[in-house]
Amino acid sequence: MQFSDREFKQIADLMYEAAGLSYNPTKKPLIHSRLSARIQKLGLEGFADYIALLEDEAEAAEFQMAVDLLTTNETYFFREPRHYDLLEQELAGYGNRRAVSIWSAASSFGDEAYSTAMLLADMQAMGKIGPDWSILATDISHRVLLSAQEAVYPEERLRAVSPERLRRYCLRGEGPAQGQVLLQDKIRNRVQFGQLNLSQSFAGLGPFDIIFLRNVLIYFDPPTKSAVVDRVLAALRPGGLFFLGTAEGRVPCHTPITTVIPGAFRKLA
Repeated sequence: MQFSDREFKQIADLMYEAAGLSYNPTKKPLIHSRLSARIQKLGLEGFADYIALLEDEAEAAEFQMAVDLLTTNETYFFREPRHYDLLEQELAGYGNRRAVSIWSAASSFGDEAYSTAMLLADMQAMGKIGPDWSILATDISHRVLLSAQEAVYPEERLRAVSPERLRRYCLRGEGPAQGQVLLQDKIRNRVQFGQLNLSQSFAGLGPFDIIFLRNVLIYFDPPTKSAVVDRVLAALRPGGLFFLGTAEGRVPCHTPITTVIPGAFRKLA
């Protein structure tokens, strides 16, 4: 299927304007491969017809489908375990009378948010924190949020979950569901999911004690990265912890933060 430079630029501009997603010319083959099958499935003649569909405000669902196809949502439970070790140390200092509010700002399929919920449930059971804790998980993709709410995962995605936590919080599938894991309601019910576009204003959200924004900034250009980080940090309480993906390094922003460990920062003011 032919895909001209002009058509690539049109799609790239649409994604940047609506979702802040940045695609340079090296990503042209990726966009071609991920959208071609969709164009064929819809019975369209080519990219020009698909672009017309994306530009139609009445086709918001199809635009969301394009966003889903062009973003990668690979994740697993307790990814980057040092972050969870630091989180546990941080929360242990809160005591069992203080409320805890956590935001998983690019939650994808929910692995990160549910991992956090398992940790907090354990800490509550041990009396290290009280019962007043909450987790908000947001993502731009409606599709992945629906999947996250179902809380069914391949066993491989829980490879870093301890056997004790698997027994406490998970149900293993049998028969046709063999190889899958369902999270129990006592974990599912502690996470609230919602759709949110980080490149647009979300004033009034928070404040949170802890914010995760891991492995999503790769989709943004430098100015958008900085703007998104500042916007997210505005929802973090002074002194709160802020997590990025370890490989992402420190993103330039105007909000004063200091490094705690690789990928983890503390908001100063």
